[in-house]
Amino acid sequence: MSAIKKIQKRDGRIVDFDQEKITEAIWKAAQNVGGKDKKLAEKISKQVTSLLEVFFKDETKIPNVEQIQDLVEKILIEDGHAKTAKAFILYREKHAEIRQQKSEILGSSRTTKFSVNALKVLNERYLNKDDNGRVNETPEELFERVAKNIAKAEKKLKGDEKKYSKEFYDVMVEKDFLPNSPTLMNAGTRVQQLAACFVLPVEDSIEDIFETLKKSAVIQQTGGGTGFNFSHLRPRTDIVTSTKGSSSGPVSFMKVFNSLTEAMKEGGKRRGANMGILEVTHPDILEFIACKEKKGELENFNISVGLTEAFMQAVVHDREYELINPRNGEVVNHLSARGVFELLVAKAWSTGEPGIIFLDRIENANPTPKAGQLEATNPCGEQPLLPFEACNLGSINVANFVKNGEIDFPRLKKVIHLAVRFLDDVIEMSDYKLPETQKVVSANRKIGLGVMGFADLLFQLEIGYNTDAAVNIAEKLSSFLQKEARSASEKLGVERGSFPNFKESIFAKSEYKAMRNATVTTIAPAGTLSMITDCSSGIEPLFGLVYTKHVLDGSEMIYSNRYFENRLKHNSLYSNELMRLISQVGSIQSLKEIPANIKAVFVVTDDIAPIWHVRMQAAFQKNTDNAVSKTINLPSSASLEDVKQAFQAAYSLGCKGITIYRDSSRDRQVLSLGGRLENESKTTTKKNVDIQSQLPFNTDTNKVKKQVKKVEEIAPPPINQLHKL
Repeated sequence: MSAIKKIQKRDGRIVDFDQEKITEAIWKAAQNVGGKDKKLAEKISKQVTSLLEVFFKDETKIPNVEQIQDLVEKILIEDGHAKTAKAFILYREKHAEIRQQKSEILGSSRTTKFSVNALKVLNERYLNKDDNGRVNETPEELFERVAKNIAKAEKKLKGDEKKYSKEFYDVMVEKDFLPNSPTLMNAGTRVQQLAACFVLPVEDSIEDIFETLKKSAVIQQTGGGTGFNFSHLRPRTDIVTSTKGSSSGPVSFMKVFNSLTEAMKEGGKRRGANMGILEVTHPDILEFIACKEKKGELENFNISVGLTEAFMQAVVHDREYELINPRNGEVVNHLSARGVFELLVAKAWSTGEPGIIFLDRIENANPTPKAGQLEATNPCGEQPLLPFEACNLGSINVANFVKNGEIDFPRLKKVIHLAVRFLDDVIEMSDYKLPETQKVVSANRKIGLGVMGFADLLFQLEIGYNTDAAVNIAEKLSSFLQKEARSASEKLGVERGSFPNFKESIFAKSEYKAMRNATVTTIAPAGTLSMITDCSSGIEPLFGLVYTKHVLDGSEMIYSNRYFENRLKHNSLYSNELMRLISQVGSIQSLKEIPANIKAVFVVTDDIAPIWHVRMQAAFQKNTDNAVSKTINLPSSASLEDVKQAFQAAYSLGCKGITIYRDSSRDRQVLSLGGRLENESKTTTKKNVDIQSQLPFNTDTNKVKKQVKKVEEIAPPPINQLHKL
């Protein structure tokens, strides 16, 4: 045992001495230059410790970090390990640069365990600032602020405020769990609106429309996202009785909502976002499907077409279906269901929108059907809600729960139960701003606990994303999450009382004695949360093993996956030249120097056929109360057939909705790579599996393909000609 007990950190803190940290630093430097023997690192680490014991035998004197690192350099050089010494020096220089960058962001030399990229996001959106715009809290202080504020609910609900304040802080600062962005931004501030997801009704009158517009402004100002179903609005050119004029239709009013969000972005911490839904039976459905094909239109909206089971059966059997005027319920026309479906495919291929939502499936999963029909979803589609309802979400970083090559389910269980309690406390502490929302939320108490870091979890388990084994892990993980989250909610229901609508909910005649929350699980995209925790986003595969992310005010962040880096170093394959090459292409599948077993595990979006994306979404949806946010990312070379099969598979496999995005189909996109290898694969079909025979319908798209060669330039066909597609 070393006689050195303490060391001094750069910020002056005195902490316990840990020789293993010296060993790891030397070992990382050795690996960077091809070192394979960790015992050498252990030997040098012991030499360093021995010298420290000589130089600091006076217990009143404590070595500091810089002195220890100076000794490491000295011994490496004197023992003839020049390459490792150089790598170690570069390591020190790199970390000195990182400390400087962190200091510039925080405005001081305060320490934090969060990365530079994470700090950039935290600084832009989450960290409190003084009146001059200077950051006045560290990430650790942010989490302390949030934890203390949320734990105040414990006192109100007769819990242990002090205990849970500490536990809430620990679970966030260790990056095991984070709540949705409004909670991080607003908890403990004057705003105190903590929910991310809202749905507001849009009724068929000017007064109601602009009342909803005003309420959406209040929500977006506090960081909430809003969802709307515009299907109640009368169609374009329909009569307006009061003025004897004609209606401008849902799409025109969506543009008004879009302009509001554009204005709200100027003063907000978080970019405003909307979901716009139109049911497929609405007479303006063709205009809606094509409403975003013009660049720059409705940029603050995600749009989805609401598909019914009756419509999908009409597609299956190649029948026409009815268009119905919502003003009076009259049938005004008929369209080819298959033709509309093909048009959806074409537009999604062209621009990534619209997505589709299966309305009947969402309603069939409504936990409180007597309280009303689910109206719409939040902007990313994972949270169906009643009119005026809101929900707060949170995500567990499952990449942190791998132990000895397996998922650490006992520790995961503890975090799930703590996270459910946290999210239930958020309901108590949130100021929803709208009295209608407060009423609905209090009656149902919906929460949505999900996961992030799933791709990183698979990397650690050495399982490729596009495999049956990965799908099985998804089902096992989501089943465990659902079971334990409901168990936690049941315990809270016994302790605190069930949600008020419990007796009229689906749980009234179930095996649960009580239930605190009408829903407990949701799979959210967790985009910014994953950036804070440096893990993969939601349940998505990686876009690239090394890539650029465009965020916030147009700045760029370079990301490389640490599990991939570690694997390369372990196999003595790591080099700066190789990493630069990968940053240009994202994938390693075309690189001859990478062994096949590594290629099989470290797959990225472009390596994965559409069906595997959909199967993964379906696996999580099987065990999720609400819905699953997942983008079916496709390479730029993906065909119309790829998109169509993804839509078909989503219907066949039980998804509640689906969104696809074909790389480079928009001028601006969040993730990008530096370039492409000339010999990269031009299609995903060779990696596909035979799903066509498993689908309920097949359609001939040859006619469509000819007409959509430049689909972004095609206007929606007249209603009476659509069947000709």
